[in-house]
Amino acid sequence: MRKVSEALRFLGALVLALLVLGFVVLRVTSCSPTRGPPPTAAPATAIAPPPAPVAAAPPTRADCATGPADAAAANAASLSTLIWAPFRHRPETGWETYAPLIAREIGTECPPGSAGFAARFAAWQQAHGLGPDGVMSAAAFDRLSGLVELRRPFVRLNATGVCPAPPPEAALAAATPAESYGGMTIRLRPAALAAYRRMVSAARTDVPGLAADPQLLTLFSGYRGPAQESARCAGGGCGGPAKASCSAHRTGLAMDIDLGAAPGSRIDSSDDPNRLYMSRTPAYRWLIRNADRFGFVNYPFEPWHWEWTGEQP
Repeated sequence: MRKVSEALRFLGALVLALLVLGFVVLRVTSCSPTRGPPPTAAPATAIAPPPAPVAAAPPTRADCATGPADAAAANAASLSTLIWAPFRHRPETGWETYAPLIAREIGTECPPGSAGFAARFAAWQQAHGLGPDGVMSAAAFDRLSGLVELRRPFVRLNATGVCPAPPPEAALAAATPAESYGGMTIRLRPAALAAYRRMVSAARTDVPGLAADPQLLTLFSGYRGPAQESARCAGGGCGGPAKASCSAHRTGLAMDIDLGAAPGSRIDSSDDPNRLYMSRTPAYRWLIRNADRFGFVNYPFEPWHWEWTGEQP
């Protein structure tokens, strides 16, 4: 009888342990994030955008020659050799594509391999709680690009778990054929389109070469509704299910702008050589330095993708 009683007690304890374990697993599973579109409830806490960078004064030769020589040498070497994955979904070699963006953020127009650039980068690192060695690194770029990303209202909203509802399509404004790449039908929120027009007018005034080629700075994408985006991304080419189900283009505030393309490349090709080519164009260099004056911010991975920040998604 004693053995039977002990066996029953053992079985009872085992059953109780299994029940407790099952409850814990249920709790953990129910609290885990789920895949698919984020909820559309209002965000609990608003995320404030970081301040826009301050434009740098044109540097002198002495400005660019003053700074840590060892850091300048390291930056000059890694500009085309750094092995990293700045956007995590694929490796890249070198950081020259992002050099104009970095220079704008740290407030310099010195070349990325110069001592002046390293000095400004060290000052930026110190201001953001990083080791101020003046050397470009994956960790420093992660912080810098994160600040740029948080200037996009869509990203700040998405960070709270919210996918913004698209605007009524009847309220959208259409770009003219002359403003659209190949005469495509491009629609945006009216205020965003007006801001785009002001920006392009200023760019063509400042850079005569842009005015000489009327196709440059035209729009090749604007508003894309949820159904259109889902169909477009059906083949898996949009960077994952999250982007396919909730793209910034659904807001009517995001636009893709023709900056030119490397020979043999499409204007929206994300191949590294094409993005590097774009980062060297006068159109992109002007936008990086001036677009924030008109309320625009860039998605750093795509030189052609710009979002207007003057209106909430």
